[in-house]
Amino acid sequence: MPENSRKKVVVLGAGFAGLNAALKLRHMPVDVTIVDRRNHHTFQPLLYQVALAVLTPSDIAQSVRTIFRGSRNVEVLLDEAAGVDVAARKVLLKSGGALSYDYLIVATGSTHSYFGHEEWAALAPGLKELEDAIEIRRRVLLTFELAERAAVEQGVHPPLNFVIVGGGPTGVELAGAISDIARLFMNQDFRHIDPSRARVIIVEGEKDILSAYPPDLRVKATQQLNQIGVEVQTGKHVTDIQPGYVMIGDERIDAAVTLWAAGVKASPLGATCGFACDKRGAVEVDDFMNPAGHPEVFVCGDMAHFMQDGKRVPGVAQPAIQMGKHAAAMIAADLAGKPRKPFRYFDKGDMATIGRKAAVARVAWPFHANLSGAPAWVAWLLVHIYFLVGFRNRIAVVFAWAWTYFTFNSGARLITGSVELPGWDAVEKD
Repeated sequence: MPENSRKKVVVLGAGFAGLNAALKLRHMPVDVTIVDRRNHHTFQPLLYQVALAVLTPSDIAQSVRTIFRGSRNVEVLLDEAAGVDVAARKVLLKSGGALSYDYLIVATGSTHSYFGHEEWAALAPGLKELEDAIEIRRRVLLTFELAERAAVEQGVHPPLNFVIVGGGPTGVELAGAISDIARLFMNQDFRHIDPSRARVIIVEGEKDILSAYPPDLRVKATQQLNQIGVEVQTGKHVTDIQPGYVMIGDERIDAAVTLWAAGVKASPLGATCGFACDKRGAVEVDDFMNPAGHPEVFVCGDMAHFMQDGKRVPGVAQPAIQMGKHAAAMIAADLAGKPRKPFRYFDKGDMATIGRKAAVARVAWPFHANLSGAPAWVAWLLVHIYFLVGFRNRIAVVFAWAWTYFTFNSGARLITGSVELPGWDAVEKD
């Protein structure tokens, strides 16, 4: 194909959808521009392990430029899309520039939703980016340090209460990891406090945690959480979050750290483009992943409201990966003059880790089974190692997990930034 006739593909976002689209496009006779406000791809399913000091940020992140250094038809821009002129086929960049495109892949992901209480964000951080994980790590570790200091100076310390709002996979994994670090990894580190006395509480508005999982796995997950000391309060809603405490209905629970895992909303980019969106801001797409009337635009991952068999395909890693690959394959079909095929999500299952040798897994391929306990935990380990980007990352994570497992010692317990904890003085002393 002559150079001047090559199609230009702009990929917005280097998450699972955008990255996998670009990985397929790099082998095609097109010119690809990846735009992301971060210079790295983050393996989000392991963010909670950075937040709880099991892994370091570099273990789960890879430079996007490094990934595509050998792909001469791919360029990477550290920027952010401020809007899209779909009539002119131009992406308007936050820096003030603009990019023309023949095809556009929108995969800018999602962010936290506080359901109209944005003032809670500073008090209850969520977990979407590496920065979030580092901030959560700071708050969790600082709680124990400040408690030790208070015990030395005053003889008493505020209760080590951690409240996680939301009982989905992220909330369950955070709760289990906090319990593990308190009970197993820090119990010999302090002289005046007992980290194992930490109280970890999940507050979930639905009648069960992990509501998207089969009923038997929800029960197993609750049992495993209870076994490691995590309290699960379901059918309850947080009505207020203040420095040092959380209100659940009319009940006040002191909280040294409050974490948010209760809701997400799509990137606002879809709405600014004029596309039809659902109440979460996700773009409603057809069977080919296109917004109505725009076959040159593909919306993937958390940004896409895609219905299959009467249900919305969830905004998690596996659908995002498959959507990104599908978008690239449909561009290849156009270039070859072949008809497009509708997207079909191939569900391989779901899994969530709860703690050391504890997890739940719904396996849908290559066989059907519901696993819990150690078998699910081993399956979770293998799957996450397989999907990590970069050979170095896999080796680093395997080594870190092995070290933590056999020595009960985590080497990433670093506090960076401020040594002030929001609301610490407001928590009542034991």
